[in-house]
Amino acid sequence: MAEQQRKKKAGAFDIRVVIASLIAIYGLLLTILGIIADPQEVAKAAGININLWGGIAMLAFAAVFVLWARLRPITVPVETKAETNE
Repeated sequence: MAEQQRKKKAGAFDIRVVIASLIAIYGLLLTILGIIADPQEVAKAAGININLWGGIAMLAFAAVFVLWARLRPITVPVETKAETNE
């Protein structure tokens, strides 16, 4: 008899969501720093606002990670009481 195992999504405990959250926090901070950047600091980087572009890239990367976790969730087998008593 082949029993079909019940499966459960990992959800918030998926490591991709944790990594995306950390990267999003750093990306948000960099984006804010890029928005309020002093023009003299931007001039040091050849006129490119590195904090702003780096923050936007990190936010986009975090969004891709969350999208990946939602579209391809990790499933974990669920043990029932009948399985644990055997």
